[in-house]
Amino acid sequence: MPKLSGVNHLAAVRALQKAGFSIVRQGKHIVMSDGVRILTIPRHDPVNAYTMGGIVQDAGLTIEAFKKLL
Repeated sequence: MPKLSGVNHLAAVRALQKAGFSIVRQGKHIVMSDGVRILTIPRHDPVNAYTMGGIVQDAGLTIEAFKKLL
C-alpha cells in the first residue's frame, strides 16, 4: 500500500472532485462516487497515511497523479 501523509480530508475531497468524483453523502465519513467506484473518506485531519494511500489506489490514481491534483 503506498503511503501519502499529511493530507487534510477537505483537500482530498477537492482533489478527488477534480478527478471526476462527486459527493454522494456526508456524515462522519464523506462518501464519493464516479459512477463506477465508491470511496469513503474519513473526516480526520490529517488522514492516516495508509488510509489515504488506499483511497488513492481505490480511486484508480497513482500517488503522483493525486499529488498533482492537490
